Amino acid sequence: MKRASLLSVPFLVALVVSLAAAAPQQPEALATALISRVVQPGVPDQVSLSLAAPPPADQAVSGYVYPDDGSIVRIGSADARVVAQPGVSSSAQSGVSALAVGLFGGEITVDSLDVRASVAAGVANSSANVSASSLTGLMVLGQLITPSPNTVIPLADWGSLELLGSIVETVQEPPRSAKATVTSLRVTLNADHGGLPAGSTIEIGTVSTSATAAPSLSTPSPPAGRTTTPTDLPVIPANAPREPGQLIPGAPPELVRPAPEVTAQLSTGGYVFPVYGPASFGDTFGAPRADVSGGWHHGEDIFSPLGTPLLAVAGGTVFSVGWNDIGGWRVWLRDRVGNEFYYAHLSAYSPLAVNGRQVKAGDVLGFMGKTGDAVLSAVHLHFEIHPVSLLALGYDGAVAPYPFLNAWRRAQDVSFDAGRAYLPLDGPASARSGIAPPAGAVLLEADDISSASGLTPGALAATLSGRAPKSPTGGQDR
Repeated sequence: MKRASLLSVPFLVALVVSLAAAAPQQPEALATALISRVVQPGVPDQVSLSLAAPPPADQAVSGYVYPDDGSIVRIGSADARVVAQPGVSSSAQSGVSALAVGLFGGEITVDSLDVRASVAAGVANSSANVSASSLTGLMVLGQLITPSPNTVIPLADWGSLELLGSIVETVQEPPRSAKATVTSLRVTLNADHGGLPAGSTIEIGTVSTSATAAPSLSTPSPPAGRTTTPTDLPVIPANAPREPGQLIPGAPPELVRPAPEVTAQLSTGGYVFPVYGPASFGDTFGAPRADVSGGWHHGEDIFSPLGTPLLAVAGGTVFSVGWNDIGGWRVWLRDRVGNEFYYAHLSAYSPLAVNGRQVKAGDVLGFMGKTGDAVLSAVHLHFEIHPVSLLALGYDGAVAPYPFLNAWRRAQDVSFDAGRAYLPLDGPASARSGIAPPAGAVLLEADDISSASGLTPGALAATLSGRAPKSPTGGQDR
């Protein structure tokens, strides 16, 4: 299907919806990560690598020793990563991983460590988590130790070792906030040892995160000069997911008329990438998000300039056009087999964004923005995929968009089984990790046929039925 190329761009002038005159309280988000630090009285700290966000950062070290002979700290390799995003929904994540850690010439050794902290604070709740942190292969003074959080082990008469020491705090009253700190190993000396004086400390793998949400924006009234009529109310199919947030009838004061026509390369299944032109995205499905009751990211954020056209990913029906105090100006699309797609934070709609309107794959539905709880974030589209097979789970019946976005950019298709799906918290015990298993076969029954002779008529059938067959000579075949 061939269409005309993108028209000229004077329409961009009318794309941005006016924001509230009063600027909201500034939110905060901070993430730090420290691979190692040696603190001695009266001496500058010896730090191997320390990172802080924003902006996001990821850095590795291929080996570290202190001092030069490695008699106090030796690390084979390590990396640190930090991400922080302030906003109406603020979030931060940090982590440190390290291999082959040794302290005091091998008196304390660790095969590997991985410490992580994540926090989120938003309009629905605040949360903090350090439970993904772990230590593997810990040896202390020649003894193998099974680590558990906030455990303190005495080190002979010269100090103590704290394992996975953590502090987690959340405030649920507005303005909501959350903090989390965890340190993989912390050695405290109460006597001189190994070249360090009493009062010294060694920290290996320390991460810290904090987030404070800005108050939610006031919800808009219908545009001036219009009265709210029943046709303004969102049209929501009976079994459609109910996204979180308060829904407000009406439409933004700016529409782009006419909608620009674009050339969209369809996959064999009739799908297209939802953003026209250059765009970037990651894989943050399931990351902490405190603007929804479940506390996790149900979709993917796709970044592109303000006013970039947003395309219908498939032919189908438009519904739930209007304002949501979390998603801002948003729209849903249901394709012809029942899969549903959610577009949020738009700056304006095209004339095709009308409840009940039939559209084709590649039609322009609206334009990239930062409305709703994204007003203090970078311009982006929040995009979700709700396969028809998961609609019974409601809003949580979503799959990770990342593999589909990659495929659709190449005009290819991928099965909906490819997207990681989250399960409800009250699901099967085996699913409490949150990730649904891939589709596959389950063994219900097995029979041993190794003793049956393929040369004896009926041997296999008899074995499966539990009877021993007669041999051709009339006896039982053993």
